[in-house]
Amino acid sequence: MDSFPYSLAPLRAPSAWWALPLRLIAGYGFMEHGWAKLARGPESFTAILQALGMPVPGLLAWITIAVELAGGAAVLLGLLVPVAAAPMIFVLLVAIVTVHLPNGFSSIKLQAVTATGARFGQPGYETDLLYMACLVALVLGGPGPLALDALVRRPRPKAPVSDSIGARRKDAGS
Repeated sequence: MDSFPYSLAPLRAPSAWWALPLRLIAGYGFMEHGWAKLARGPESFTAILQALGMPVPGLLAWITIAVELAGGAAVLLGLLVPVAAAPMIFVLLVAIVTVHLPNGFSSIKLQAVTATGARFGQPGYETDLLYMACLVALVLGGPGPLALDALVRRPRPKAPVSDSIGARRKDAGS
């Protein structure tokens, strides 16, 4: 068991597991939003960005989709979370300023309940802040157990001392 290059100690530490649900929900949530933009057609999201007065809306649409899909996957897998989190937080800040801020804080705006079901208004920035809090917590506290970063940054086994050095030490001691 000494030759096993990974430590199982992080898996046994209950205090480390807080990161897993944050990674799963934030990563999946970002991927879901990116996939929705891609599935509806990037040109639909480009039209929204253009209506908001964003510069180079076609380029920004593709960059946003890429950040949501790739960043979401990275967070979900626990791979390079600090690197992925920076553009993800930027996307959230832009969404808050350009779309959600005028709608207030609450993400749930029940307008009416009709025979066809509940009708909701435009969401505020609450959910964006929750995503940012998840990302900041993961950056500050690390991705936790079952993260691919553990494989990338695993401790390297120490190289054995060569026989010639060991032989010299024996000779010196005699």
